[in-house]
Amino acid sequence: VLITGYFMCKSQITAEKFIKLLAEVEFYNIIIYAVFCLTGYTTFAWKAFLDGIILFKSISDGFTPCFLLFYLLIPFLNKLISALTEKEHRLLLEWCLVVYTLIPSLGGWTAFNYITWFSVIYLVAAYLRLYPKDWFENGKLCAVAAAGTLLLSWLSVVGIAYFTSKTETGLIWPYYWVADSNKLLALATAVSAFLFFKNLKIGCSKGINTIAASAFGVLCIHANSDTMRQWLWRDTCNNLGAYQTSYAVIHAIGCVVVIYAVCTLLDGLRIRLLERPLLCWLDKKGKNIVNG
Repeated sequence: VLITGYFMCKSQITAEKFIKLLAEVEFYNIIIYAVFCLTGYTTFAWKAFLDGIILFKSISDGFTPCFLLFYLLIPFLNKLISALTEKEHRLLLEWCLVVYTLIPSLGGWTAFNYITWFSVIYLVAAYLRLYPKDWFENGKLCAVAAAGTLLLSWLSVVGIAYFTSKTETGLIWPYYWVADSNKLLALATAVSAFLFFKNLKIGCSKGINTIAASAFGVLCIHANSDTMRQWLWRDTCNNLGAYQTSYAVIHAIGCVVVIYAVCTLLDGLRIRLLERPLLCWLDKKGKNIVNG
């Protein structure tokens, strides 16, 4: 969402972009469910099938439907951003971060869903793009900030776990400061890492662009449903069984790399064999209608 906000705050969404995202989600929901049914891994049920294709039946914490609906908000957010002065934008950000980040991080509770939080992140990214500061562009400083916040995140988990084991209180979850995307350390690490990578002078890379084009597809495949999570993480990767072994770290890293690579390859095939030919056909069809 940071990347989306950084670039889209000076751009506009189109019907084609939204339809591409929606079609991609529906494609994977239908195909993956069909594969599981045809292989006998699960039994076909109309409820499960409809749950997969009806994306907006519940707007709460599901990333994909919330992101699609948030995407439709971008034109209105851009209108708001363009009407604000830098000071007004900063004050709005401060209010949002106090309500949605600081209060929950200090033990309070703020009710929100992902659409609301994505909008806050969009405002953060837009501020970074529209009002660049010297330290935003300082690669070394951003690297230190990214490393520092990442280290603090790790230490928070270890520290809380150690405190809990010694006191046996169990009042605080070890991942409290990093588990939710709106928590202080999670947000600080994300923004710092984003600025660090933004300032890397790597030029245009065809390989990186190819992998990035399938990032959303990777999400749609590996986190498609509870059935996919059961098959992938429990049955195939056997994460629970590997947890107590001496190669647990290697297993964790290896699974992530292999799954990301395979999902990227699958989505690349979808783009090459289905999406591009279909978009070209629709483009030609549209031109013929206009010319006709």
